[in-house]
Amino acid sequence: MAVKVNLYLDERKIETGEKAPVKLRLYISRTDIRHYHTNRYLTGEQFNESYLAAKPKKAFKELKIALDAIVVKANNIITKMDGVFVLAKFEREMFGAPASATDVVPHYHSYINELNRNERSGTASNYHLSLKSLLAFAGKDKKAATNLPFTNITIDFLNRYEKWMLAEEKSKTTVGIYLRPLRAIFNKAIEEGNIAADIYPFKKYKIPTGQNIKKALDKSELKTLYTAKLEPGSFKEKARDFWFFSYQCNGMNFRDITELKYKDINKKSFSFLRHKTLHTTKDKPKPIIVPLTETIKAMIERYGTKPALPDNYVFPILDKSMDEKEKMRVNQNFIRFVNQHIQKLAKDLGLDTDISTYYARHTFTTTAIRNGAKMELIQESLGHHSLSTTQNYWAGFEDDVKQEIADKLMDFA
Repeated sequence: MAVKVNLYLDERKIETGEKAPVKLRLYISRTDIRHYHTNRYLTGEQFNESYLAAKPKKAFKELKIALDAIVVKANNIITKMDGVFVLAKFEREMFGAPASATDVVPHYHSYINELNRNERSGTASNYHLSLKSLLAFAGKDKKAATNLPFTNITIDFLNRYEKWMLAEEKSKTTVGIYLRPLRAIFNKAIEEGNIAADIYPFKKYKIPTGQNIKKALDKSELKTLYTAKLEPGSFKEKARDFWFFSYQCNGMNFRDITELKYKDINKKSFSFLRHKTLHTTKDKPKPIIVPLTETIKAMIERYGTKPALPDNYVFPILDKSMDEKEKMRVNQNFIRFVNQHIQKLAKDLGLDTDISTYYARHTFTTTAIRNGAKMELIQESLGHHSLSTTQNYWAGFEDDVKQEIADKLMDFA
């Protein structure tokens, strides 16, 4: 259905003979019809004798020309869009941009709501923290700002924000994490026609990336951690077991561990789609394949949910009744549990007490390389276009090669 417009007299609350508002009606689709004030008020007679009249009387000709001009302007804006109708752009060109369209805050809130509707609570949380930090910086007298116009965010603003963050003992990595959502909000607002492209500050201001140091345990540290005698059923033992499960499964993210279901497992391997990249890749996501070693099988047998029904989560951490926000909260609590107790164990053993779930991923990579895996295989195993993001796992290589490397992961001798 093509987008159409017309005018009508809204006489719902006006008595006969009194003036009523003339409104523009915009038909986007059969279920999406918008109504806008034109700031004109007419009687029923005036509207009928001018806008609705094919040949108006002399007294109404100028009025008809003025009303027709509103419709012509609207149609010209729609035509210029060349078949790709953007409501925000239409409203801006037709009526001028409302304050909300030129302020960062409503754009953040709108996108955060969209992310939550699409069950992307983790990304929504990142955007929330980004906005909170920016408003804290833009505020006065230790009170956060409530609005932040796009025009205020200049190169100077971003440089001062970066210095303020570093003075608050935040890392350059954190600065980058908070500014990338802002850059995305800018791009979205420009695309929708709410702001002019020439105020975009990120052509000259470069978002800091920081130094992401990937730490890994060496062979002797792995052996010390794996062979430590622990009280059966203790928190430290459980944390260690799940840490090693992640390590063996190519540094599998803990959200993906909690989401794993029995239907994902077959006799020789299991497969999963990474939750982190499920909504961010334009290509069809490829399943990551993990060969089943004896230690992985033992881990599933020990901690797995019973009965092992296809739609049951393998590990009793998440529940089918949970929504996306609840899943994220439970997953974060579980990661904190593992980190807390693996660090206590590391301290007992004289190892690096900064060890965390991230170490499992980095340790997998370095151990696989030490065991002879080529960099091309590692890059594919982590699913990276570069070695910084992960999407796929060992696709395209012989299964025997994958199995051999997987078996060596627990060889600490």
